[in-house]
Amino acid sequence: MAELDNRAVAERLDAFAGLLDLSGASPYTARAYRRAAETIRETRVPILELARQGRAQELRGIGPGIAARLQELAETGTIAELDELRREVRPELVGFGRMLGLSPRRTTEIAAALGVETVDEFRRAAAEGRLRTAPGVGPATEAKILDRLRSGVDRPPRGLTLNRARQLAEEVAAALGGEVAGDPRRWAETSFDLAVVVPATRPATVISAFERLPQIVALVERGERRATGVTVDGVPVVLHLPVPARFGSELVRQTGSQAYVEALGPLPDASDEEALYAALGVPWCPPELREEPFRGEPPALVELADVHGDLHTHTTWSDGRASVREMAIAARDRGYEYLAICDHTPNVSVVPGLDADAVRRQAEEIAVANDELAPFRVLRGIEVDIRRDGRLDLPDDVLGELDWVQLSLHAGQREERSRLTGKVVEAMRHPAVRCLSHPKGRIVNHRPPNELDLEEVIAVALEHGVALEINGLPDRLDLSGEDARLAVEAGVRLVVSTDAHSVRGLGNMVLAVATARRGWATAADVLNTRPLAEVLAWRRRR
Repeated sequence: MAELDNRAVAERLDAFAGLLDLSGASPYTARAYRRAAETIRETRVPILELARQGRAQELRGIGPGIAARLQELAETGTIAELDELRREVRPELVGFGRMLGLSPRRTTEIAAALGVETVDEFRRAAAEGRLRTAPGVGPATEAKILDRLRSGVDRPPRGLTLNRARQLAEEVAAALGGEVAGDPRRWAETSFDLAVVVPATRPATVISAFERLPQIVALVERGERRATGVTVDGVPVVLHLPVPARFGSELVRQTGSQAYVEALGPLPDASDEEALYAALGVPWCPPELREEPFRGEPPALVELADVHGDLHTHTTWSDGRASVREMAIAARDRGYEYLAICDHTPNVSVVPGLDADAVRRQAEEIAVANDELAPFRVLRGIEVDIRRDGRLDLPDDVLGELDWVQLSLHAGQREERSRLTGKVVEAMRHPAVRCLSHPKGRIVNHRPPNELDLEEVIAVALEHGVALEINGLPDRLDLSGEDARLAVEAGVRLVVSTDAHSVRGLGNMVLAVATARRGWATAADVLNTRPLAEVLAWRRRR
């Protein structure tokens, strides 16, 4: 059997991360595996050969735990813990358990006790009154589960994150000559419905090609195929095959939310979307705005090409995987004019952080990069943490030296509303602060938004000229599109950033921009669509 190449190894680690997510493991553990997978994809040397030599940890982002699993993969061709997770964690059953209010571990325990392996078997066991035979399931728990089963809710509360949904849907669409539709085309933060629309005069040929796709074959072999497609982690991937003359109509129908499409009225046949909207007598609407009924003239939404620079990135000085120079070159090659290096401060105890001395030593490395890469500019920045007592995590004189100061809250996300909000808005009033990072502190599918009073934050941002960030990490997307619209309507300036911890992470700008578009943001609403001189001149109102 041929040895796995780096791409195949990375796919194994991505699968490991996905199963860890479903098992309820720490999101930081899953993220570590995904970052290791990114590193391996970008590495030219065969990773399994490095693992045999005990050198895997020479690569950034690969610690002893992941290195041990790579060595196991090199020596045995498998990872025992991954195989065990595959047996224990059944994605569709786990997703169903979440809908019932059960943790992945609890779902797995109950399913094992009942001897069930599918959703249908779980439902049947509940209907037969066997739930209480499972350890720890008493009358109250049984009643709650049965009530939710009777409610008719038939999809899990966890969808695929935007990056995963877009990647899967785009791969399928490209292979079949179609277009992405459903939740991913609206750039929804999580996707519960993935759709691909393909104009087809011979549907059977397209269906045959669909079934032969590498992503789909694996799912069919696991028995997850459905009548109209397949499922990934319980989320359906549905193929729609209109004749070419109705392609535009079907693309609109499968892109918009049900409420949006119904408000348009009967859809006439049209070969493309522009012709459909013209036939309806309404302006063409960007997919990101097709959530709620809307028939007016949409604004000229911000575009990826409008962005002049990224104002939130990390390097090896904290928990990033690339140097200042490497990040700067990658940003310059994307056509940017500037890049802000915003490494963490010590209060974020789970990762390395920069104290005052380190911030000043990093300035020397930034100066060298600027000398080499001019006129491209690397900005001296920081992601300064708010301590539990409300103070900022660096002295005022150090903050005053910097080009760009991002304010962040990592500890204390679960504090009650008034205390949390008071601490954040007081920190926003600091004269060095330019922007508030990921304000609601959520982690998609893992941690709900905090209790921050966004209306008060918006008022303080307006008063003191502080921008609010849309963080492009796919498990953050914070502010959300809905929250970003509140800021836009109030006149607060947004910043679209990637929070990139690697060169590849700079690509998350597309997610930040898409989320800003969902918030009805134009280029004028986004600070880093402006040239460097205007960004540097962004000062607080006195």
